[in-house]
Amino acid sequence: MKYIFQISSILTYLNLIFVIIVIFFERKNASTTWAWLMVLALLPGIGFFLYLILGQNLSRRKMFDLKTEEDKFHKELLSQGKAFIQNHIDFYDKDMIDFKNMMYMHLTNSQSVFTQDNNIDIYTNGDDIFDSLINSIKNAKDHIHMVYYIIKNDNLGNKVVKALTKKAAEGIDIRILYDGMGSIQLPKHFFNELEKAGGKVACFFPSILPLINIRVNYRNHRKIAVIDGKESFIGGFNIGDEYLGKSKRFGYWRDTHLKITGSAVDSLQQRFLLDWRYASTEKIAFDKKYFPKKDFYKGIGVQIVSSGPDSEWEQIKNGYLKMIQSAKKNIYIQTPYLVPDDSITEALKIAALSGVDVRIMIPNKPDHPFVYWASYSYIGELMKGGVRSYTYDKGFIHSKTIVVDSKVASVGTANMDIRSFKLNFEVNAFIYDSTTTKKLEKIFEEDINNCTEITKELYEKRCVKIKLKESISRLLSPIL
Repeated sequence: MKYIFQISSILTYLNLIFVIIVIFFERKNASTTWAWLMVLALLPGIGFFLYLILGQNLSRRKMFDLKTEEDKFHKELLSQGKAFIQNHIDFYDKDMIDFKNMMYMHLTNSQSVFTQDNNIDIYTNGDDIFDSLINSIKNAKDHIHMVYYIIKNDNLGNKVVKALTKKAAEGIDIRILYDGMGSIQLPKHFFNELEKAGGKVACFFPSILPLINIRVNYRNHRKIAVIDGKESFIGGFNIGDEYLGKSKRFGYWRDTHLKITGSAVDSLQQRFLLDWRYASTEKIAFDKKYFPKKDFYKGIGVQIVSSGPDSEWEQIKNGYLKMIQSAKKNIYIQTPYLVPDDSITEALKIAALSGVDVRIMIPNKPDHPFVYWASYSYIGELMKGGVRSYTYDKGFIHSKTIVVDSKVASVGTANMDIRSFKLNFEVNAFIYDSTTTKKLEKIFEEDINNCTEITKELYEKRCVKIKLKESISRLLSPIL
């Protein structure tokens, strides 16, 4: 009994210490602070261990700085910044001049060069995107660079690795980066044949001990593939049978992925090389072969925008905000997780109250229960402002897409949630092109045919149990 009392006293003191750290030293925002205080108060003895794992702060750590020999990239950024200020940018799509301030924001805060010589193919199902990716792998002539949050040891995962192994045996440079948390179930031998053939593999934030990762809260959620520096893939699909719609739990997997050719590929290549250099410690240089000359033609405007917990600004979230604030006609959003912060929530409500047609599409089934019920609580709040919301019934929607006014769109890896804004390493393509945006808009409208609208009457019929789940999940939303 004496020892139990002593242990209880120690845990109480430890809890008090962590409360002081959270309040006075971490300088988190108020909502995050209150969420952690609730966890520490309700789970003494467990709460501070959770805080050690989930509450680390990577801000102010410069993990991916360009080296001095890559000064040409800085010069390009400075040159384009000057051109924006002096109004010397000639927009091929004249409607895009309305988004000049957003382009400049991404340029200065995310080092995102604006390019207009791109072509984009849109994919919305797994069979099409992976057929295209594997075909590009088979046709590679020099190198293949890939980073994926999840790679699974299943039929598709092995099919992709087999194709990569064959190319490595042909002398093609292969570099594969995967996330230590997202791909935690990968067996150690999974990449053996690829590495024997000459391919290189690295893990982002690997686990120190099996199944234990003290940096579990910070995930490289990016999905990028760059082939020969000439074509690239970006979007929501990870690599696994689940994303082909073969999961009994989720059924059909509805996602959005892009294949991009043009100068925007250079930005995705740069993003990969910076991530690779950090995770692998290989001192890889930005060789010219990774940035070959592109065929120039008047095409689609694109900026590749990255963000992460090491960033001073929440670049992708700020891009979403600028898009929402610019809207005059409509805003269509698809996201599997809707846990916005106050700024996004208020911006969406203000847009709807101003007469903008704001619609949000989320899944009709949870893959993360707390996140799902937190999403449902935000749906209720946004509905009061006139936002229309839908649940996708055909399967599981994992698309991370926002389109505004048939002019500008964003497709990538970032969800409309606090985790993607603050904690994950993400990357999105911001697209400035009426034709592409109208295609994405049409896809959204077609998806509505497979949805149920969450009306006010339907929402108010929630049982007490669901209301309780929403309330608890909403309180925890800043740290989900």
